[in-house]
Amino acid sequence: MRAVQVTKLDGPESVEIVDIAEPTPEPGEVVIEVHAAGFAFPDVLQTRGMYQYQPDLPFTLGSEVAGVVRTAPADSGLAAGDRVVALGINRGMAEVACIPASQVFRLPDSVPMEQAAGLLFNDLTVHFVLTKRAGLVRGETVLVHGAAGGIGVSALRLAPALGAGRVIAVVSDETKAAVAREAGADDVVLVDGWLNRVRELTGSGVDVVVDPVGGDRFTDSLRSLRPGGRLIVVGFTAGEIPTVKVNRLLLNNIDVRGAGWGAWWMTHPGYLHEQWAELEPLYANGTIKPLPLTVLPFDQALDGLLAIDRRQVTGKIVLQVR
Repeated sequence: MRAVQVTKLDGPESVEIVDIAEPTPEPGEVVIEVHAAGFAFPDVLQTRGMYQYQPDLPFTLGSEVAGVVRTAPADSGLAAGDRVVALGINRGMAEVACIPASQVFRLPDSVPMEQAAGLLFNDLTVHFVLTKRAGLVRGETVLVHGAAGGIGVSALRLAPALGAGRVIAVVSDETKAAVAREAGADDVVLVDGWLNRVRELTGSGVDVVVDPVGGDRFTDSLRSLRPGGRLIVVGFTAGEIPTVKVNRLLLNNIDVRGAGWGAWWMTHPGYLHEQWAELEPLYANGTIKPLPLTVLPFDQALDGLLAIDRRQVTGKIVLQVR
C-alpha cells in the first residue's frame, strides 16, 4: 500500500510517499480502507522531531481517518462496509489503517468522507476546550485567535452549537477575515489594534479566549477578559511560549487554563465516544457548519505539509487517499 512517511527528521521537505506492506491488525483493532486523511500542525512538528509524541523512524504521518470498515472485532458494534471516521495516531496517511475500536466512530451518511477526515483532531480538541476546560455557559462571548486556522475554524463552528451567544474572530488579513465569517464568526477584527476593537464591540470584555497562537498577544488576551473570564491555552503556533504575571489573575478574578486534549482522552477511557455522541447528531442535522476544505491528491501530500509549515492554510487540508 502507499503511505506518507517520515524517514528522517529534516522537516516537511524530507517526507516521502512509499510503498509498504499493509499493517496486520492487533486484537481489538478495526481494519479500515482509508478514503481521506486529515493534516494537522503536529504532523509538521513530527517531521522535525519537535512533537511531544515521537515514534521511531520510519513512521506514517496523519491521525485522522475517514473510510470504510474491512474487518472489525465482533464486540465493536461495527461491520464490514460501515462508513467510519477514526483517530489513528501515526496511521492516517496510508491506504489501509488498523485502529483500536475505541477510537473508531460510525459516520452519518450525510457527512462526506473528505469532511469527516478533517473533523476529529480539531473539533474534538475544541469540544474539550469549550466544555471541559472553559466551562462555556450558554450566552457567553468567545474570542478566537488564529481564527482562520484549523483550531480557529473549529472554534468558530462549534462555539455557537455549544451555546456561545457571540463569537469574535481575530485574524491577520482580510482574506482570513472572509474565512472566519464563513465559518460562523459574529464579529471579525484584525490583529493590529485587536484589543481596542474588542473593547469597543463588547464594552466589558469577553468571557472566554481560545488561544492556539500564544506569542506576544497573550497579555492583551488577559486584558480582554471580563471578571470571571477564562483564557484557554491550546498551543503556540507563533513559536513563543508566553509567561503569566499572576497578579493579573488575582486583580480581575480571571483564569488561565491549559487544554491538553490528547493527555485527557488517553487517560479517560470512553471519553472520545462521549464526545462523538454529543457531536455526531450536530453534524448529521447541520447544526455545526461544514469545514472549509482544501482537498489534495495523494501525491501532493508534501504540499499540504509545507502550506501548514508556512502558515498559508485557511480552514483544513485533507488528503484524498482513494
